[in-house]
Amino acid sequence: MVVLPAADSTPPAPRGSWGALTLGLAARAVLRPRLALDLLATAWAFRRRGWQTRPPFLPLPDREYLRWRMYTAYADERAVPPAEDVIRFARWRRETMGL
Repeated sequence: MVVLPAADSTPPAPRGSWGALTLGLAARAVLRPRLALDLLATAWAFRRRGWQTRPPFLPLPDREYLRWRMYTAYADERAVPPAEDVIRFARWRRETMGL
């Protein structure tokens, strides 16, 4: 017996790992320098403020902020976005903000 989802149900949030996403984006960026710049600019914009004053002293995003962003985008705070979504967002950010 096949059970079909209800017509008004939302698709499940993307799953995966942040490490796999990072490696996949890095591999694409090696081949496309413009994409590399877009991704670096986007990562820098998402860094936690005051990152240089707290361990691990890396410009990483704040976990609470990242959870909120995933919840608003995918209705699941544990979601990991697909690489295509990140690439589209980075390109959109550059084009919209004139970076």
